[in-house]
Amino acid sequence: MKKAKVALLALVSTSILSTAAVAAHFKDSDHAIDYRQSAFSLMAYNFGDMGAMLKGKKPFDAEVFALRADNVAAISKLPLEGFIAGSDKGDTGALAKVWSEKADFDAQMKTLQKNAAALAIASSSEDRKVLQQAFMKVAKSCKGCHDVYKKD
Repeated sequence: MKKAKVALLALVSTSILSTAAVAAHFKDSDHAIDYRQSAFSLMAYNFGDMGAMLKGKKPFDAEVFALRADNVAAISKLPLEGFIAGSDKGDTGALAKVWSEKADFDAQMKTLQKNAAALAIASSSEDRKVLQQAFMKVAKSCKGCHDVYKKD
């Protein structure tokens, strides 16, 4: 199971990286904003479903939890490419700091990706404490970035 999960993550990562060059050519900044907002929405849905399971708001299903964790890990790689120059204007919740502090923003996004990948690996554990800890690292990554780079 663990080898299959690693292979799946490698396949998804390769697929995402091979399409990055194509996806980076947005028609305009509005398309880049839509792209990243869509990715964040998908990530939030998957993350929220895991949170509901961990909080007991819905029955815990290890298979669904693992699927959601894998999805978050894959999706976490998508939004960063949508933060192109000029996409600070328009219907966006991103603050101008994203572009003026781009190196820090990029580093925080990379930390999110690392923590999301760790959550996907941890999702094979039957130990709820392990799942909770990995989940909270991702939550902390999200909150840390939102607190600094996203409008309320």
